[in-house]
Amino acid sequence: MRIISGKHKSKRISAPKKLPVRPTTDMAKEGLFNILNNTYYFEDLAVLDLFAGTGNISYEFSSRGTKEQVAVDADYGCVNFIGKTSNELELGITAIKSDVFKFLERQKGKFDIIFADPPYDMPFEDFCKIPQLVFANDMLLEDGVLIIEHFKHTDLTGQPHFTKQRKYGSSVFSFFE
Repeated sequence: MRIISGKHKSKRISAPKKLPVRPTTDMAKEGLFNILNNTYYFEDLAVLDLFAGTGNISYEFSSRGTKEQVAVDADYGCVNFIGKTSNELELGITAIKSDVFKFLERQKGKFDIIFADPPYDMPFEDFCKIPQLVFANDMLLEDGVLIIEHFKHTDLTGQPHFTKQRKYGSSVFSFFE
């Protein structure tokens, strides 16, 4: 994986093969950040990365200068890797080991952007729980957005707060506001 833009532009990061992840492709990530570039000034943002995996999305936000970056994953190896990489590159990412749903139930912070990249084979009901918990716990700041990455066969368009989606190959980003 590589960082597309910011102070670490073009930096390649190699994650250990044993991590249970499916990183967002560079094509999809570039498309997502092109959308976000037209809406947000990154240096003002507080970002929460759920199901963070390798930290791919967190590194991209941090490289672009976000003021606060929190990455949450249930896998110890993933959290360790994100913390180590963040320290090496001085990205300032707070890596938290937690079940994402438990984290969302107890989280009191607010964010400009919440990005979730759950396993594509996660049950549909669990995909639906993500926006339910985010909005029930009032986790988005004014003009904030929740973005859920999912497989093209998962349809979240009927969920409350859904606003739009963008497709990149077999990946889809659904936006909730």
